[in-house]
This record gives sequence, structure tokens and C-alpha cells, in this order.
Amino acid sequence: MSKLSQRHLLGIKDITREDIELIFETADNFKDVINRPIKKVPSLRDVTIANIFFENSTRTRLSFELAEKRLSADVVNFSASGSSVKKGETLLDTVNNILAMKVDMVVMRHASAGAPHFLSKHIKANIVNAGDGTHEHPTQALLDTFSIREKLGSVEGKKIAIIGDILHSRVALSNIFALKKLGAEVMVCGPATLIPKFIATLGVQVELEVTKALEWCDVANVLRIQLERQQLKYFPSLREYSLYYGISKKTLDSLKKKIVLMHPGPINRGVELTSDAADSHHSIILDQVENGVAVRMAVLYLLAGAA
Repeated sequence: MSKLSQRHLLGIKDITREDIELIFETADNFKDVINRPIKKVPSLRDVTIANIFFENSTRTRLSFELAEKRLSADVVNFSASGSSVKKGETLLDTVNNILAMKVDMVVMRHASAGAPHFLSKHIKANIVNAGDGTHEHPTQALLDTFSIREKLGSVEGKKIAIIGDILHSRVALSNIFALKKLGAEVMVCGPATLIPKFIATLGVQVELEVTKALEWCDVANVLRIQLERQQLKYFPSLREYSLYYGISKKTLDSLKKKIVLMHPGPINRGVELTSDAADSHHSIILDQVENGVAVRMAVLYLLAGAA
């Protein structure tokens, strides 16, 4: 079995283009598996995986859990809200207690950037970063780029616009790293207050007008406004944001070419996307959800081989 160059998946920044292509090839095979009548394979039958979520999550946690069960792994779910973390237990103590139960792999989401990197230096289990603060969300970027490859044949040379709350988004950063490694052109678009000052140093274009971004791109990946991460007011109101940056089916149909519409979910319907845009023929949002399971199966399978 081919292996990844890393023992952990901490961020897209840390892995190679060859790693990404290997994950995609493996995900292609697993996509066939999850569309069969019998959707399970015994690949990780003797592996125990702990899902440790210190931040709320529905889609990512369910997607990982389903991927693990499709691979026949033993699964332990840990949620910080009902745990000893509330009593003051440290991150390292929490994880070490779980590892004492002979866990082989940890899938972790944490509100602090760098938390998975910290753990990787202190524990022996493989770690998959399921989102750390406003830093990275590597499996989301992998499933997004996998979905673009599936829809358009390849990522190389394609023009991808990432639209919305770039400042607070770990999805945006991971997507930029993945798309650039695979040879795509990338543009970010949103209000000036929601675009980080350093972003141009990553080799991406910056556009403040959503219509220009849509006319330029082959794919629009629209991000959610992350109100829960905003400590300040970055725009006057959601209504005003929707007026200038919301995308409707009418907007998409008025373009001179057909573009692909994506969203990592959950969607604020009526804010960044209208319902008729989210449910239109432009959208591959539900394909992203299906591909998420196959891509996460591939990551877990390959990391188990790298142990």
C-alpha cells in the first residue's frame, strides 16, 4: 500500500501534491464502495479511532464517523461539552486518558489554532485535524478540490473564486493551499473588512466586487458568514451583506458562462446564497457531502498505513 509522506494530517500546508493525488485516487476507489449495496470494507477492522470535538460540529463529525464505520474501525466519540474539560482538565490530560484506552488514531476539532500540532508532538497516535480555530480544515479542502476534479475533470488551470468571510475561515486557507498545489488560479472576494491583509502573499488575487469574481471564475466556493467567530462588527448588517455579496440563481443565470457553485455548509440561506441558487443546477453542494465520506475514508486508510 502506498503511504502519505506524513504520519498526521495537520494541514494542507504540510503535505505534498503527490499526497493529495494519492488521497484522490484512494477516494475514487472508496466512492465505488459507498455506492455498493454493501457499503463496508474490513480495511481498518483492528483500528480504534477517537473523534475528539472541543467545538460544535454536525457535518464534519458525522462524515468522519460514517467514514470510520464504513472502514470497520472501532469508534469512540468524545464531546467536550459533557466532559472533564469543563472541570479544568487540560487538553493533553484529556487525550492521554483516551489513549490509555489503546486508541490508534485521533480526529480532533479545537477552537485554538495549532492544537493538533501541539498534540502531534506529545502523543504516538495518528492525528487528523478536523478544524483548528481559524487556521486550517484540511479534509474540507480535500473534499472541495476532489469535487472540482470530479466535476471539471481536473483542478489544474481552473479559476476558483472563494467568496465570503475569508478572515475567519479555516476552509479558505486550506482551500488556497490545496488549489495552488494542484495548479489552479485562485481569487478571494468579500468585503475589505473580511479579507486578511496577508492573503495576497499566498499568490491569490483579491476582488471586492462579487459580480466581477463570478464573471472571472469557473467555480465559486461560497463561504458562510462566521458570526460566532466575529468579535467585532465587520459589516453593517446581514441584510446589507446579502445585498452586496449574496448570490441568487438570477445572478448565476445572467453570467455569460455556466459556473459551478459550492458551499462547505451549513448555508445561511438568504444571506450568502438564496435557496434557488443553492438548489440550482449550478450547485454541487450535495456532491461535496457525499465526497466528504469517500475522502475521509481515504485519509484514515492511508494514515493507518503510515503508522
